[in-house]
Amino acid sequence: MNMARQSTEDRLAEVHEEALAEFDRVQQALRDERMQCLEDRRFYSIAGAQWEGPLGEQFENKPRFEFNKVHLAVIRIINEYRNNRITVDFTPKDGSSKVDLADVCDGLYRADEQDSGAQEAYDNAFEEAVGGGFGAWRLRACYEDDDDDEDERQRIRMEPIFDADSSVFYDLDAKRQDKADAKRCWVITSMTPQAFKEEFGHDPATWPKSIDQRFFDWSTADTIYIAEYYRVEETREILHVYRGLDDVDMTVPHHELVEDPEKDATLQAMGFREVRQKKIKRRRVHKYILSGNGVEEDEGYIAGKCIPIVPVYGKRWFVDNIERCMGHVRLAKDAQRLQNSLLSWLTEITARFDVEKPILTPEQVLGHATMWAEDNVKRYPYLLINPLRDAADNPVPSGPLAYTKAPNIPPAMAALIQVASVALDDLLGNQEAGEQLQPNLSGKAVELIQTRLDMQTFIYMSNFAKAMKRGGEIWLSMSKDVVVEEDRPMKTVSTDGTIDTVTMRQPMVDPKTGEQYIANDLEDAKFDVWVDVGPSSSSKRSATVRALTGMASISDDPEQRGVLTAAAIMQMDGEGLQDIRDFFRRKLVRMGVIKPTDEEREELAAEAQGKGPDPQAQYLKAAAEQAVADAAKKRADTIETIASADLKRAQTAKTIAETDGAQQAQFIDAAEAFRRAAQPPESGI
Repeated sequence: MNMARQSTEDRLAEVHEEALAEFDRVQQALRDERMQCLEDRRFYSIAGAQWEGPLGEQFENKPRFEFNKVHLAVIRIINEYRNNRITVDFTPKDGSSKVDLADVCDGLYRADEQDSGAQEAYDNAFEEAVGGGFGAWRLRACYEDDDDDEDERQRIRMEPIFDADSSVFYDLDAKRQDKADAKRCWVITSMTPQAFKEEFGHDPATWPKSIDQRFFDWSTADTIYIAEYYRVEETREILHVYRGLDDVDMTVPHHELVEDPEKDATLQAMGFREVRQKKIKRRRVHKYILSGNGVEEDEGYIAGKCIPIVPVYGKRWFVDNIERCMGHVRLAKDAQRLQNSLLSWLTEITARFDVEKPILTPEQVLGHATMWAEDNVKRYPYLLINPLRDAADNPVPSGPLAYTKAPNIPPAMAALIQVASVALDDLLGNQEAGEQLQPNLSGKAVELIQTRLDMQTFIYMSNFAKAMKRGGEIWLSMSKDVVVEEDRPMKTVSTDGTIDTVTMRQPMVDPKTGEQYIANDLEDAKFDVWVDVGPSSSSKRSATVRALTGMASISDDPEQRGVLTAAAIMQMDGEGLQDIRDFFRRKLVRMGVIKPTDEEREELAAEAQGKGPDPQAQYLKAAAEQAVADAAKKRADTIETIASADLKRAQTAKTIAETDGAQQAQFIDAAEAFRRAAQPPESGI
């Protein structure tokens, strides 16, 4: 036992040493870039941060005003995103099968987003990416009911990571933007010393400094830093493929045959035979909690095959084999500083030399200095001075020796202020242009202007869509390991916010073939993850409402107009509209426009059983049956009439034929009689 414990301690010590050494290399390579990201976020969001550095020292003890246009530009981009949320959509890889399971995954994903407050994680990551250039959020498998000790069911939660530019790092070999190729990941979190001691049971030890000039303190008087360390472990394994008597294949990992030598014989006795072997690469993620002392916790393998950290970039590229990124702030910082300094200087000049001040001798203001000093505040109607005296000590009336003059504003200052303002607007995308639309502009012109503004910020939406796609891939990988219970009911959320329940891994029987199968099994979820990014200037729901109302206005069918109007109302956002949306949903379900949920299907069945026959429906049904009977009788009468007509035609033809024959016989008899009468009588000689 001691040897095993020592072996485990040695292994964890090697893990800690390796993680610390590699982290130092990663942080040293990314230090300058991440430092700029942090400065950018401070620049637009913290009051006074625009004067940090040498410029602030130069203006020390002078007015330092901030005309923060950068903040407004960042907020506009954030508002555009929040007005047009992005979500994932699971689609089958083959494009056709498992469509129902893909819809189930969509509903489960939206339910996990709703229950975990994922919007906070998304909003924080997007804002940090737009402001500084880098943001992130994490996915975590948590118990569905923490208060129930016997409930082992888990679901996926999306959680924010704050200050991601100074707390999230990947290994330097990870080149993809979504970090799907990363083998290592560190997430730095802070704790108080007391919380550290309560959590781990010993005195705190921070994740230590190993290089100089790090961009944040690892150890302060009241803060301890620890690291969540994710390490990808890949192993190659042989799968043995056995085929049964029913020609159905079954795979058995090689390690199971090694652990149970009798398993091969057992399978052969059951009629299975090995047909082939397949080499596969198994990928798992090991998680550790690290401090300055070593590995505090070995949390083992986590759910899924992916590192559960989703990075978000504002703008990103590789230069000199170093990953570089920035947001919407960095290029505008100099123009913002120039405008701040020029306007602060101009304000100081205006404030100091707003009036001409008299220049007096000390003898003239002796005893009246307080009055002169308080004049700017109390605004005395007059001020007193002492008269000057000559050599004979006689008073000599005299005024101020001179007056101060306001300095002339350099012409270059006015030009610089204008240049700084124009440069700042150009660098920030000139968002104000979209807010200064004239009322007489056509709708097409307004659309073109808004499209041009959208293109200036579309890169942030596009990069965030890549992050959302990666988040969906990680969620699906984790859910396959988490949702393993049979007959497990789980919450789903539809696109319109309707909450429903689905039963996962439900044993079913195919009514056609009689074969048993497992419905809603995520092991069969071989899906692609897609996201849809539209113009960020308007929400998709608003666009849908406009399209539906436009179609309803040109439709001539009352039923179609009713359906389109109901669909438009269901897409509308607003306070107090939920009851109205529910009413129109029930109406569309009864019309057969919307596929009912299981609960709605049960309600419809109960209503159908509980209601008696509708008199109006019975009347209409009877009328329809009578109309069908009348039509059938009319068809029979028509057929009889046609048959009678045919019979009469046949009889007529027969009569004509018989008539013609009798007349011919009469003509022949008459001709023969005429011929006999015309012959001379024979003589008797």
